[in-house]
Amino acid sequence: MVSFFRKLQLVFASVILIATSIAFLLEIMNMIQIRNISLPDLLLLFIYLEVIGMVTGYWRTQTIRLAYPLFIAITALARLIILQKKDIDPSTLVYEAGAILLLAIAIVILKFRRSKHLGVSIDKDEL
Repeated sequence: MVSFFRKLQLVFASVILIATSIAFLLEIMNMIQIRNISLPDLLLLFIYLEVIGMVTGYWRTQTIRLAYPLFIAITALARLIILQKKDIDPSTLVYEAGAILLLAIAIVILKFRRSKHLGVSIDKDEL
């Protein structure tokens, strides 16, 4: 039964990979068609690239690194800030910037959670 669900996860990961690749290509075709490349378009392509990296990483290791969704969230929030109009409430911008800061701190914590620099050591018995 576990083998069935593992294969099902790989099939779904393949579907996500194919759909993201198609969306990436369609976005490039749209930029070529309208002959305009803007920063939100590039950030959207970067989000697609991060999703592709997450799926290929999952395919290789059968696990999802938690940093990938956090990078995607930071990029999505940055894109949202860029797309917003100038007449929005300034507190909204502060909240969005704060969310980016919290996500960045979470990534740093994830990167250094088992680091020798922090003096944290995990015994193999604890895993």
